[in-house]
Amino acid sequence: MAKENVSMHVARLVSSTVLNLFFIINLCVAENRKLGLSWSKKAAADAEAVAAISCSGHGRAYLDGLVLNEKGFPVCECNSCYGGPDCSELSPACAVNAGSGDPYFLEPFWRQHAASSAVVVAGWHRMGYSYSDNTYMSQELEKRVRILHSIVGNAVTAGRYIVFGAGSTQLLNAAVNALSTDNSSMPAPVVASIPYYPVYKTQTDIFQSINYKFEGDASLWKNSTSDATVNVIEFVTSPNNPDGQPNKAVLSGPNAKAIHDHAYYWPHFSPIPTPADEDVMVFTISKLTGHAGTRFGWAIIKDKAVYDRMIQYMDLNTMGVSRDSQLRALKLLKVVIEGGGREIFDFGYKTMRDRWQKVSETLSKSKRFSLQKIAPQYCNFFHKVRESSPAYAWVKCEREEDRDCNAVLQGANINGRNGSVYSAEDRYVRLSLIRSQDDFDLLFQRLNKLV
Repeated sequence: MAKENVSMHVARLVSSTVLNLFFIINLCVAENRKLGLSWSKKAAADAEAVAAISCSGHGRAYLDGLVLNEKGFPVCECNSCYGGPDCSELSPACAVNAGSGDPYFLEPFWRQHAASSAVVVAGWHRMGYSYSDNTYMSQELEKRVRILHSIVGNAVTAGRYIVFGAGSTQLLNAAVNALSTDNSSMPAPVVASIPYYPVYKTQTDIFQSINYKFEGDASLWKNSTSDATVNVIEFVTSPNNPDGQPNKAVLSGPNAKAIHDHAYYWPHFSPIPTPADEDVMVFTISKLTGHAGTRFGWAIIKDKAVYDRMIQYMDLNTMGVSRDSQLRALKLLKVVIEGGGREIFDFGYKTMRDRWQKVSETLSKSKRFSLQKIAPQYCNFFHKVRESSPAYAWVKCEREEDRDCNAVLQGANINGRNGSVYSAEDRYVRLSLIRSQDDFDLLFQRLNKLV
């Protein structure tokens, strides 16, 4: 009996000890977790406090915004034509901003996905120059880029090389440099079809390279690609900026080299009839997710020699893209890819389709103005024939006396971009449809009054 009591006592003691150890270990783990998350909790609290600042739905406050109030919070940054401490004051006589290409139309989507798209970055995140594989590119991000194109069906990536850049802008000149010939008898002509994105010219000009020179309209070089010693480099933008057309290369032949800029080849803006399958293709997150300020883009390259030259350019120019930008891009692409991309592309397409239809219907009532026509196509992403929903309205003033169409619109308090910016006639003006809902609503009101 005594032995049984001793055994029971020992068993109870062991059980009690084990139970106490269990609780102590859990308390220690919980405390460690609590201590380990202290810095992120503060960062999250700061971010949520700023996000909660009321700007009346007509602006936003940012963590890195200007601090002017006594509480130490950043002030509201208001949408065009709105002002006041909380952006609640509309200036009726204000000129609406229809010139800028800031893609705020996707901001409501990201507000709905605040938790899944948020990034908290440790102060010691990626302090070195390179990743563990001694490159300047995140392998995880490259995987997501390939998955994205597979889901959307807008580009072939199998067997291709990928290069990251600071937006598409940096990649465009990296590609020009890679396609030009060293020690040539003359600089490689760089050309584009009118109307074209002005950065093609301005960026090519600013570098003043002995290997390449911007030479304007591609159509003037149709019979000049037979010189075996010189490449002619053509920018091909599809869909085109400013008119949304699905452009094709004008030049052909062994010395015709094309850089295909597909910044707008996403279901927001265009049907996706087939995957793009060119030698050099450039994409950007700016018009995919709307995060133009993140400055992240990528090129898909077929030829290893061209890839190597572009990588060398990026390594020497900026040692790759900011690691913080790559981290944010990775987080954003994870959200985009979730659910097969349907959520963001449904949202983006519906928004842009509605805006395009409103502008088209309004301008169709007038003989003074005309709008670009884009043929509908079958879209393999949405599995239907659909119209384009372009980022910009390319408006033409039809009256003989209206030689400066932007000036005509400015008379109605609408600021667009002159056609001459895109090397076209000033009878044309580009109106941005991708800005905030406030900007579009004001643009639509002013167009209705003008028509």
